[in-house]
Amino acid sequence: MYDILILGAGPGGATAAIALATSGLKVAMVDKATFPRDKVCGDALSGKVVSLLKYLSPESLQQLYDFPEKLGSWGIRFFAPNGEALDVPFKSARNPQMEHAPGFISRRMDFDDFLFKEAKRQHVGLEVLEGFQGKKVVVDTNKVMVSDGQKELTAKLLLAADGAHSIAAKQLAGITMDRAHHSAAVRAYYTGVTDFHEEDFIELHFLKDLLPGYFWVFPLPNGSANVGLGMLSKDLRRTKTDLRANLQKVVATHPALKHRFKDAQLEGVISGFGLPLGSKKREISGDRFMLIGDAASLIDPFSGEGIGNAMISGRIAAQHAMKCFETGDFSAEFLKTYDEAIYKKLWAELNLSHKMQRLVNFPSLFNFVVRRANRNSAIRDLLTMMFEELDIRKELSKPSFYWRLIRGR
Repeated sequence: MYDILILGAGPGGATAAIALATSGLKVAMVDKATFPRDKVCGDALSGKVVSLLKYLSPESLQQLYDFPEKLGSWGIRFFAPNGEALDVPFKSARNPQMEHAPGFISRRMDFDDFLFKEAKRQHVGLEVLEGFQGKKVVVDTNKVMVSDGQKELTAKLLLAADGAHSIAAKQLAGITMDRAHHSAAVRAYYTGVTDFHEEDFIELHFLKDLLPGYFWVFPLPNGSANVGLGMLSKDLRRTKTDLRANLQKVVATHPALKHRFKDAQLEGVISGFGLPLGSKKREISGDRFMLIGDAASLIDPFSGEGIGNAMISGRIAAQHAMKCFETGDFSAEFLKTYDEAIYKKLWAELNLSHKMQRLVNFPSLFNFVVRRANRNSAIRDLLTMMFEELDIRKELSKPSFYWRLIRGR
């Protein structure tokens, strides 16, 4: 029997393993895949990834800076429904001298394998089992058991980082898909896309015909691009939108984009995936288990980014795991402090992103904000600072912010 079983070796699980490296506990990390493996995603790594590695493992952060399979990104380019673009750099006037980009884009095939190897390198006693697909998870008084139908693994505590289709989330926490708090998306890789920002800004296109969804184009190393389209699942069902067909239509016919894809080539196929959004609170722990990352539905409702929150929850889960062994208490009541810690850290931002997500339903307002920001440097600076400070970002959810825009202040 293990002390801790980490189910899932993606960013959340790997981070938990790194955080447990010096715990002295018997830890195993299992995954249904064999690394390196692909994960359908937008591939964007936010500043949270950098901040967490800086705190948890400066050595790993330096390894990331030296990692060749990534591209530094210095900002976001928003395209309003009327087609007007707004550039929002991550580098503000208050922080002009930045040696490294605050965000990156890296294929999950590459980044997840990087972090997986870091976990094995740093956690010397970590047992790793690839190709183990958990199908059943059961908790009793003394242990938790995970079975793939043939083999059973037991532990005193389960850290479930097994993704959007988590068996632990379904079988232990009773979490089911809520279309109002879930997005569907498709992703494709293209080569030969042109006219990216010189500092490799990621692009979010809020296209009039596809609202309230959005289209993205993220540059990647070696001249590739991650291209995708996402929409809230309840709206997808209501509008009966075919995301794959619409992605192909956009790159082929949209007036603002078709010239950039004129000589582009699709790599492989267009793949679909689901995103359980962190726009409502859920119970993410119980007797002898904690949910991490996508399994805990911690994806940002506005941006769709989940890697940073997965890694943050992995670190917090590791901290609470060690408290369980210090006290000998693995009960649901004791582990409620994990839920509290997660939402204390992330809820303000997730709730705000949910409000921003709903602003997309008002295209005229979106157009107005972009138009005014392009004509007012103070507003552009404010939007830049919103990526550094949550309190400033809250202004977007206040009617007074738009009143000041109307008045030109």
